[in-house]
Amino acid sequence: MIITARNISKSYKRKGISGEVQVLCSTDIDLESGKVCLINGRSGSGKSTLLNILSGLLCASGGTVHYDSTDVYKLSDTELSLLRCRQTGYIPQVQSAVGTLTVRENILLPSAVIGKGKDRFAADGLLERFGLTELADARPGSLSGGELRRLSIARAFVNSPQAIFADEPTNDLDDENSRLVFEQLRKAADGGAAVVIVSHDRLAQEYADVVYCMQQGSLSREKGRI
Repeated sequence: MIITARNISKSYKRKGISGEVQVLCSTDIDLESGKVCLINGRSGSGKSTLLNILSGLLCASGGTVHYDSTDVYKLSDTELSLLRCRQTGYIPQVQSAVGTLTVRENILLPSAVIGKGKDRFAADGLLERFGLTELADARPGSLSGGELRRLSIARAFVNSPQAIFADEPTNDLDDENSRLVFEQLRKAADGGAAVVIVSHDRLAQEYADVVYCMQQGSLSREKGRI
Protein backbone atom coordinates (compact mmCIF):
# COMPACT_ATOMS: atom_id res chain seq x y z
CA MET A 1 0.00 0.00 0.00
CA ILE A 2 1.12 3.55 -0.79
CA ILE A 3 -0.35 6.32 1.37
CA THR A 4 -0.25 9.74 -0.22
CA ALA A 5 -1.14 12.93 1.65
CA ARG A 6 -1.30 16.24 -0.13
CA ASN A 7 -1.73 19.71 1.38
CA ILE A 8 -3.21 18.34 4.59
CA SER A 9 -3.67 20.84 7.41
CA LYS A 10 -5.55 21.08 10.69
CA SER A 11 -6.95 24.08 12.56
CA TYR A 12 -9.12 24.32 15.67
CA LYS A 13 -11.34 26.93 17.18
CA ARG A 14 -10.61 27.44 20.87
CA LYS A 15 -12.97 28.96 23.37
CA GLY A 16 -11.97 32.50 24.30
CA ILE A 17 -9.60 32.87 21.35
CA SER A 18 -10.66 34.71 18.21
CA GLY A 19 -9.99 33.00 14.91
CA GLU A 20 -8.46 29.53 14.61
CA VAL A 21 -5.33 27.91 16.01
CA GLN A 22 -3.38 26.02 13.36
CA VAL A 23 -1.77 22.84 14.69
CA LEU A 24 -0.71 21.36 11.34
CA CYS A 25 0.53 23.48 8.45
CA SER A 26 -0.03 22.42 4.84
CA THR A 27 1.89 19.15 4.55
CA ASP A 28 2.75 16.61 1.85
CA ILE A 29 4.00 13.14 2.75
CA ASP A 30 4.27 9.76 1.01
CA LEU A 31 4.36 6.49 2.95
CA GLU A 32 5.62 3.45 1.08
CA SER A 33 5.15 -0.27 1.54
CA GLY A 34 8.23 -1.85 3.06
CA LYS A 35 9.43 1.35 4.74
CA VAL A 36 9.52 2.56 8.34
CA CYS A 37 8.83 6.28 8.62
CA LEU A 38 9.72 7.94 11.93
CA ILE A 39 8.28 11.32 12.96
CA ASN A 40 9.90 12.99 15.94
CA GLY A 41 9.61 16.40 17.57
CA ARG A 42 8.61 18.07 20.80
CA SER A 43 5.31 17.43 22.55
CA GLY A 44 2.56 19.59 21.13
CA SER A 45 4.32 20.05 17.78
CA GLY A 46 1.55 18.32 15.79
CA LYS A 47 2.97 14.79 15.44
CA SER A 48 -0.07 12.92 16.76
CA THR A 49 -2.42 15.18 14.79
CA LEU A 50 -0.59 14.23 11.59
CA LEU A 51 -0.62 10.54 12.50
CA ASN A 52 -4.34 10.59 13.24
CA ILE A 53 -5.11 12.28 9.93
CA LEU A 54 -3.00 9.76 8.02
CA SER A 55 -4.66 6.83 9.81
CA GLY A 56 -8.20 8.06 9.15
CA LEU A 57 -9.00 8.81 12.78
CA LEU A 58 -9.15 12.58 12.33
CA CYS A 59 -10.47 14.67 9.46
CA ALA A 60 -8.10 17.26 8.06
CA SER A 61 -9.19 20.86 7.69
CA GLY A 62 -7.83 20.76 4.16
CA GLY A 63 -6.06 18.45 1.72
CA THR A 64 -6.44 14.78 0.78
CA VAL A 65 -5.25 11.37 1.97
CA HIS A 66 -5.23 8.44 -0.46
CA TYR A 67 -4.64 4.76 0.29
CA ASP A 68 -3.48 3.69 -3.17
CA SER A 69 -6.30 5.16 -5.31
CA THR A 70 -8.88 5.47 -2.50
CA ASP A 71 -9.60 8.94 -1.11
CA VAL A 72 -10.24 7.93 2.50
CA TYR A 73 -12.17 11.06 3.42
CA LYS A 74 -14.71 10.49 0.66
CA LEU A 75 -15.71 7.21 2.31
CA SER A 76 -18.69 6.94 4.63
CA ASP A 77 -17.99 6.40 8.33
CA THR A 78 -18.82 2.70 7.96
CA GLU A 79 -16.63 2.29 4.88
CA LEU A 80 -13.74 4.09 6.55
CA SER A 81 -14.05 2.00 9.73
CA LEU A 82 -13.98 -1.23 7.70
CA LEU A 83 -11.02 -0.05 5.64
CA ARG A 84 -9.10 0.80 8.79
CA CYS A 85 -9.84 -2.58 10.38
CA ARG A 86 -9.03 -4.55 7.25
CA GLN A 87 -5.95 -2.72 6.03
CA THR A 88 -4.39 -0.87 8.98
CA GLY A 89 -3.25 -1.38 12.54
CA TYR A 90 -3.19 1.46 15.06
CA ILE A 91 -1.18 1.63 18.28
CA PRO A 92 -2.59 4.44 20.47
CA GLN A 93 -0.58 6.56 22.85
CA VAL A 94 -3.12 5.99 25.63
CA GLN A 95 -4.32 2.68 27.02
CA SER A 96 -7.40 1.40 25.19
CA ALA A 97 -8.06 -2.15 26.35
CA VAL A 98 -11.68 -3.19 26.98
CA GLY A 99 -11.85 -4.04 30.66
CA THR A 100 -14.57 -6.70 30.36
CA LEU A 101 -12.57 -8.78 27.86
CA THR A 102 -9.57 -11.01 28.40
CA VAL A 103 -6.19 -10.19 26.91
CA ARG A 104 -6.78 -12.71 24.09
CA GLU A 105 -10.24 -11.31 23.38
CA ASN A 106 -8.86 -7.76 23.26
CA ILE A 107 -6.27 -8.81 20.70
CA LEU A 108 -8.98 -10.40 18.55
CA LEU A 109 -11.28 -7.34 18.53
CA PRO A 110 -10.21 -6.04 15.07
CA SER A 111 -10.82 -9.52 13.61
CA ALA A 112 -14.30 -9.61 15.10
CA VAL A 113 -15.15 -6.23 13.56
CA ILE A 114 -14.52 -7.51 10.03
CA GLY A 115 -16.20 -10.86 10.65
CA LYS A 116 -13.12 -13.08 10.72
CA GLY A 117 -14.26 -14.66 13.95
CA LYS A 118 -12.08 -15.89 16.77
CA ASP A 119 -8.75 -16.88 15.23
CA ARG A 120 -7.21 -18.38 18.35
CA PHE A 121 -4.13 -19.49 16.42
CA ALA A 122 -3.35 -15.93 15.31
CA ALA A 123 -3.99 -14.56 18.79
CA ASP A 124 -1.80 -17.16 20.47
CA GLY A 125 1.03 -16.39 18.07
CA LEU A 126 0.85 -12.71 18.98
CA LEU A 127 0.62 -13.49 22.69
CA GLU A 128 3.88 -15.41 22.38
CA ARG A 129 5.61 -12.74 20.25
CA PHE A 130 4.87 -10.03 22.80
CA GLY A 131 5.45 -12.05 25.97
CA LEU A 132 1.80 -12.22 27.02
CA THR A 133 1.08 -15.95 26.82
CA GLU A 134 0.68 -16.41 30.58
CA LEU A 135 -1.76 -13.47 30.65
CA ALA A 136 -4.02 -14.68 27.84
CA ASP A 137 -7.06 -15.15 30.10
CA ALA A 138 -6.36 -12.22 32.42
CA ARG A 139 -8.40 -9.02 32.45
CA PRO A 140 -6.74 -5.68 31.67
CA GLY A 141 -7.34 -4.45 35.23
CA SER A 142 -4.71 -6.88 36.51
CA LEU A 143 -2.02 -5.85 33.98
CA SER A 144 0.86 -3.42 34.43
CA GLY A 145 1.28 -0.38 32.20
CA GLY A 146 3.91 -2.16 30.13
CA GLU A 147 1.73 -5.25 29.69
CA LEU A 148 -1.19 -3.09 28.56
CA ARG A 149 1.12 -1.41 26.08
CA ARG A 150 2.19 -4.75 24.61
CA LEU A 151 -1.46 -5.83 24.41
CA SER A 152 -2.35 -2.79 22.30
CA ILE A 153 0.61 -3.45 20.02
CA ALA A 154 -0.29 -7.12 19.55
CA ARG A 155 -3.87 -6.10 18.69
CA ALA A 156 -2.58 -3.80 15.91
CA PHE A 157 -0.92 -6.80 14.22
CA VAL A 158 -3.83 -9.26 14.34
CA ASN A 159 -5.23 -8.63 10.84
CA SER A 160 -1.78 -8.59 9.14
CA PRO A 161 -2.26 -4.93 8.21
CA GLN A 162 -0.86 -3.25 5.12
CA ALA A 163 -0.12 -0.13 7.16
CA ILE A 164 0.67 0.33 10.86
CA PHE A 165 0.41 3.65 12.69
CA ALA A 166 2.21 3.75 16.05
CA ASP A 167 1.85 6.70 18.44
CA GLU A 168 4.65 6.57 21.05
CA PRO A 169 4.53 2.73 21.04
CA THR A 170 7.27 2.28 23.65
CA ASN A 171 5.69 4.39 26.40
CA ASP A 172 5.72 2.37 29.64
CA LEU A 173 8.28 -0.10 28.27
CA ASP A 174 11.80 -0.90 29.43
CA ASP A 175 14.72 -1.02 26.99
CA GLU A 176 14.37 -4.75 26.29
CA ASN A 177 10.68 -4.56 25.43
CA SER A 178 11.18 -1.31 23.49
CA ARG A 179 13.66 -3.07 21.25
CA LEU A 180 11.24 -6.00 20.86
CA VAL A 181 8.51 -3.63 19.68
CA PHE A 182 10.71 -1.79 17.19
CA GLU A 183 11.99 -5.12 15.86
CA GLN A 184 8.42 -6.28 15.27
CA LEU A 185 7.53 -3.03 13.50
CA ARG A 186 10.66 -3.39 11.36
CA LYS A 187 9.67 -6.97 10.48
CA ALA A 188 6.20 -5.77 9.49
CA ALA A 189 7.79 -3.29 7.09
CA ASP A 190 10.18 -5.91 5.75
CA GLY A 191 7.08 -8.03 5.09
CA GLY A 192 5.58 -5.27 2.95
CA ALA A 193 3.69 -2.99 5.36
CA ALA A 194 3.97 0.78 5.45
CA VAL A 195 4.92 1.66 9.04
CA VAL A 196 4.66 5.13 10.59
CA ILE A 197 6.04 5.73 14.09
CA VAL A 198 5.67 8.85 16.21
CA SER A 199 8.24 8.57 18.97
CA HIS A 200 10.62 10.42 21.27
CA ASP A 201 12.57 7.18 21.77
CA ARG A 202 16.07 7.54 20.31
CA LEU A 203 16.16 3.79 19.71
CA ALA A 204 13.50 4.20 17.00
CA GLN A 205 16.02 5.80 14.62
CA GLU A 206 17.92 2.51 14.35
CA TYR A 207 14.90 0.95 12.64
CA ALA A 208 13.74 3.83 10.42
CA ASP A 209 14.21 4.24 6.68
CA VAL A 210 13.02 7.85 6.68
CA VAL A 211 13.07 10.34 9.56
CA TYR A 212 10.99 13.52 9.74
CA CYS A 213 10.96 16.27 12.33
CA MET A 214 7.81 18.17 13.30
CA GLN A 215 8.23 21.72 14.61
CA GLN A 216 5.23 23.93 15.38
CA GLY A 217 3.05 22.13 12.87
CA SER A 218 5.61 22.07 10.04
CA LEU A 219 7.15 18.81 8.81
CA SER A 220 10.69 18.55 7.45
CA ARG A 221 12.62 15.50 6.30
CA GLU A 222 15.82 14.72 8.15
CA LYS A 223 17.22 11.65 6.46
CA GLY A 224 16.61 8.53 4.43
CA ARG A 225 18.55 5.32 4.00
CA ILE A 226 20.53 4.91 0.81
